Amino acid sequence: MKIMMIVAMDDQGIIGQDGELPWRLSSDLKRFKKLTVADGFNAVVMGRKTWDSLPIKFKPLPERLNIVMSRDTKWSGEGAEMALYPGRAIEIAYANGCEEFWVIGGAQIYRLYLDRIDEIHLTRVNTENSGNINFPDLNWLEWEEEIIEKIPSDDSNEYDTTYSILKKLVEK
Repeated sequence: MKIMMIVAMDDQGIIGQDGELPWRLSSDLKRFKKLTVADGFNAVVMGRKTWDSLPIKFKPLPERLNIVMSRDTKWSGEGAEMALYPGRAIEIAYANGCEEFWVIGGAQIYRLYLDRIDEIHLTRVNTENSGNINFPDLNWLEWEEEIIEKIPSDDSNEYDTTYSILKKLVEK
């Protein structure tokens, strides 16, 4: 099972504002769905705050196994599996036959998985000071970036964006 991360951040590494996305980017939301659903049965893992931020009509995210990380052992969400720690979330996805495991946020969950992934699907939003939640520190020198697509702002996309895939460099 392939373990990957998907994230959108501004030029300063900001990923959110008070638990919400700080921008409107239709192209990024469409890419998110296309990648995380893909051709097989995939899992998305998120923190409880990210789960809570999902609109009711998208909860759980359809066509994917939704796994929510929470320290509250009594937490439950309709249509979601709960995991207390990263290894348990991976076990749940593996036991359900998932082909891909997507880490979708928030910041604490990204931090928990940074040492377990080999690929980051990154949308850079060309703006600054978007919010108050930062992506965790990452040594960008350990990653090779391939720019896939640049999308200019328009009526459906508030800012210019650049979509890249980062692959972890193998130590020799």
